[in-house]
Amino acid sequence: MTRDSDFKRVVRGRMAETGEGYTAARAALEREAYDAARTEQERLVARLFSGGRIERVPAKRKVRAAVLLEVVSRFEPGRDYSEKEVNEVLLGVHEDFAYLRRELVNYHYLERADGRYRTAPHAPTRSPLERQEIPAWEAHWLEGFLSGR
Repeated sequence: MTRDSDFKRVVRGRMAETGEGYTAARAALEREAYDAARTEQERLVARLFSGGRIERVPAKRKVRAAVLLEVVSRFEPGRDYSEKEVNEVLLGVHEDFAYLRRELVNYHYLERADGRYRTAPHAPTRSPLERQEIPAWEAHWLEGFLSGR
């Protein structure tokens, strides 16, 4: 059970409104949050991708993070990649593959060690300031993706 009292209050409000049990009300709210986050993600990246490629790298951090979430989905979770393999994947997205590679590492979507890259084993812990600059989709999607689900 969640310890977040604000979320519990929202769940109980839904229970009173709909007559659902706690588990059903919580699941419905989580589904709504997932759907809203996915819609926001699609909105953020739809105008930037054409034919699977980024037309321009966005300057705003939230939009850039949304683009990076789309880019990281082109990597196989748990697999080691050489720098050359990473560059090949990223060239399919944008000609400035070095910038994208650095940003994927900076946002903790890829990890680099001994000249090898791999997707992070779990979603990064974000500070409150960082969470303001990250699209909601990350919290709903990234952990499952990184664990191979």
